[in-house]
Amino acid sequence: MKSIVTTVMAFVASAMFLIAPPAMAADAGAGAQVFSANCAACHIGGGNAVNPAKTLKKDDLTANGKDTPEAVITQVTKGNGGMPAFGGRLTPEQIENVAAYVLQQSSQGW
Repeated sequence: MKSIVTTVMAFVASAMFLIAPPAMAADAGAGAQVFSANCAACHIGGGNAVNPAKTLKKDDLTANGKDTPEAVITQVTKGNGGMPAFGGRLTPEQIENVAAYVLQQSSQGW
């Protein structure tokens, strides 16, 4: 009896996993538009008009621990130092998209 219940529970759990909506992948193209409208004034070409030592260039992102999507998302959402928080102005999807764009551009050398 236990094996039947276990089998049924495993089947139900598998079925629920299969019908769950897939996670949305960040869209760097849409992130380019968000960046242009909200970030480019201070970060044109991957630079940093407020703190030139903290650019969006790959080496600086790595040195400052901002070289992962999660780190960029946190920075954009909460702000830090001279950067304001955009969590109240941008949707989570826009923030994920701009993070994808920033990381894509940094890996391509801006």
